[in-house]
Amino acid sequence: MSSKKTLSIPFVIIAIIVGSAMYKQFDVENLTFKKPALATVYIITFLLSIVVIVRNLRAK
Repeated sequence: MSSKKTLSIPFVIIAIIVGSAMYKQFDVENLTFKKPALATVYIITFLLSIVVIVRNLRAK
């Protein structure tokens, strides 16, 4: 049997949206986030979505 590795589309969309929002919040000159509390929520959500995507690809 052949098993195809597929991406979880909702988690990919979440990762793209949260990643772009994190990029917009990052201040390059000072190397800090404009809103640190919101940045931690973004980072946690981004990392969890990446973990789910990688686990999904490795499980199949």
